[in-house]
Amino acid sequence: MKQIFVQAIPFDKHFVTLALESGVDGVIVEKKDAEAVRALAKTAVHTPGDFTTVALGGKEDEEKAAKALTAGKNVILREGWEIIPVENLLAQGQGLGVEVASYDRAILAAGILERGVDFLVVLPEAAADLKAIVGELKLSQGTLELETATVTAVEQAGLGHRVCVDTLSMLKTGQGMLVGNSSAFTVLVHAETESNPYVAARPFRVNAGAVHAYAAMPGDKTNYLEELQAGSQVLVVDASGNTSLATVGRVKVEVRPMLLVTARTKAGAEGKIFLQNAETIRVVRPDGSPVSVVELAPGDEILVRTDAAGRHFGMRIQEEIKEG
Repeated sequence: MKQIFVQAIPFDKHFVTLALESGVDGVIVEKKDAEAVRALAKTAVHTPGDFTTVALGGKEDEEKAAKALTAGKNVILREGWEIIPVENLLAQGQGLGVEVASYDRAILAAGILERGVDFLVVLPEAAADLKAIVGELKLSQGTLELETATVTAVEQAGLGHRVCVDTLSMLKTGQGMLVGNSSAFTVLVHAETESNPYVAARPFRVNAGAVHAYAAMPGDKTNYLEELQAGSQVLVVDASGNTSLATVGRVKVEVRPMLLVTARTKAGAEGKIFLQNAETIRVVRPDGSPVSVVELAPGDEILVRTDAAGRHFGMRIQEEIKEG
């Protein structure tokens, strides 16, 4: 995840307030303005002296930046940088940042050599793009490939501890979490965005499944649902495979009647998931619409993700493994 700073020189309270509300990692101001920033919110405050700032005008400037990186200093390249010198400098070590004055420049900098610079410094000229920059680089986690699976069985499974994941985010129709009995086969479990005559919507919540289940997490990792706690970051996925981050505010583990849902893809991959037996718990049809588990029947199609099995403490490993 990229670090994003804004540079407020000269100091502009409105721009700094916008930056803090957008979720930047810190603010760069002149030393005399540092306390004014700290009075607005708890955030990292830097001054120009914390960085080596270089305007790339020629090879000698690139060499100056490289020398500073090699010495372990954080380097900021002035706006006007070009891709080739940045590629060269990324090979010199960690701590390279660039100024950006637009959304397009921010996205470009974040993708150079498929790694991107270590941090961005957003200039006041990009104030109108700031929320979009932060949203794309700090919340978006790219796109996952989902596929259709056909439900083959829905069976009552007795009582079990299920996990409600309450996030700090308001999720939308089509969004949820990927959860399953195996990391190789996860089901898109829908957030509680839909209301009914008996229960109000809880759009911040995903009633995600049993405590033992795997949940797909940011950074190509998994966690058992039981491991999640306040402050954890989880992966939110929509019906098109678009992903974003959400922070867990609370986890509710309670004993409830459970259903065992089994499904199979056209390629023959089979997976299972235990979900609470209640109308408010839904999975997702291929068209993105939610369907309650109490209405689910063999022959229905739902969205899933298949992957290679093999995880150790949530990290992908190469190992022969079978999970059912």
